[in-house]
Amino acid sequence: MVSTPRRDLIAVRSHRIRLMLHGSGWLMVCLGIPWSVGFAAQGLWFLAVLDLLLALCGAIVVRSVRRDRLRLGAAVFVAYGYLFVCAVGLFMDVPDGTHPRSIHVFLLAMAFASYLVLQLEHRLLYFGVPALCMLTFLVLASSGIGIPLYPIPEEHREISAWFNNFSALACLFVVMVLMHADIRVRTALEAELHAGLENRQLEIHYQPQVDQAGRVLGAEALVRWKHPVRGMVPPGEFIALAEQCGLIAEVGRVVLGSACRQLVDWAQRPERAHLTLSVNVSASQLYEPRFIEATLAVLDRTGADPHRLKLELTETMLVHDVEEVMAKMAALRERGIRISLDDFGTGYSSLAYLKRLPLDQLKIDKSFVDNVLTDANDAAIARTVVSLGQNLGLQVIAEGVETEAQRRFLQDIGCLVYQGYLYSKPLPAAELEQFLRRREAGPGVATAPLPLVPAAPDGVPAVPRSSA
Repeated sequence: MVSTPRRDLIAVRSHRIRLMLHGSGWLMVCLGIPWSVGFAAQGLWFLAVLDLLLALCGAIVVRSVRRDRLRLGAAVFVAYGYLFVCAVGLFMDVPDGTHPRSIHVFLLAMAFASYLVLQLEHRLLYFGVPALCMLTFLVLASSGIGIPLYPIPEEHREISAWFNNFSALACLFVVMVLMHADIRVRTALEAELHAGLENRQLEIHYQPQVDQAGRVLGAEALVRWKHPVRGMVPPGEFIALAEQCGLIAEVGRVVLGSACRQLVDWAQRPERAHLTLSVNVSASQLYEPRFIEATLAVLDRTGADPHRLKLELTETMLVHDVEEVMAKMAALRERGIRISLDDFGTGYSSLAYLKRLPLDQLKIDKSFVDNVLTDANDAAIARTVVSLGQNLGLQVIAEGVETEAQRRFLQDIGCLVYQGYLYSKPLPAAELEQFLRRREAGPGVATAPLPLVPAAPDGVPAVPRSSA
């Protein structure tokens, strides 16, 4: 397999965000310290403190980027940058009939910069903050609003205007360059993904699901992209792109079709006919008007037994329009399709809704399983999920099981079905066949766990779990 740098859309955007925040932080430091010293020398202590805080916030942004805390850095940059410009524009850089206001030009750069650094946040922030910056720019540019509590000295107004305008436009140019690079990468990746779908480059791997006796009960279908240049690309490299460019429904159909054909193949062999397959469903798919019809059409076309198919929904889907979600789940259940609630415990759904959902299975999220032996809170959550599942008559499965100690703990608290590297990594169909043959030869004999592969962690969805 060709080894290449990680180039997925989220990684690219994180890199752009990192560059934007790092540059913005240093700019805040370089602007804040000289102005603070200058104002302090003139005895303008309020302005000196204001600029000193600007430099301090810039240092926090730079440190946050270096410690990989991009969300904190973005929050500090956007919040204080906006407040600083507004404070200077309203109380210091107020137009006097001879000299216009100039500090507000930074709001244009702030609007584009916030649009870039908030791309991975909720849409309310992603669109709302740039809109707020634009609206504030319009107000400050079109009116003389303000109270000149600390007016800029007359002899400095012209120099200040030139400096502010030049710096703001330079910042805006840099942001535009970064956004252009982001668009170019996105366009190239989107074209490659289109070609990948047309050329049938998507492959389905299967991660077995095993009970406490070592018997294989089924598997989860996980998609990989067999890129002609980059080799086998895991979902994290392209799923976000498919979600954003409208290709996720097509990716979902490919996964579902492959899973159904695999079920048909298993149904023809008595020793495999009991096996089930789990397929993840994204929020984008679920809310499509014809999702039910499209899913049933794939089942009818392939002839797969719907009772052997499980659709995995994430808990975060229940935050928006839970009534619609329940109606679609009920319609699928009527045709025999099983429903699993994935990543349970990581979302914010109400237990009042949970008892009304037509579920067959709860899945303990890998984030809890990872630390179940060392973190009392994660252990308590695991126990609660198992107890809740038992009381509701649901099967409980744990994903991300990597050690025998984790498996024993889960078995002791009543979780009897497992998925993870303790048993197998996700396997292509041919290797899954070999795995099943070995298990059928000795179902109670544990096989040696396969080595961990960080580039493709188990539990990575075949179809993305969208939270926005």
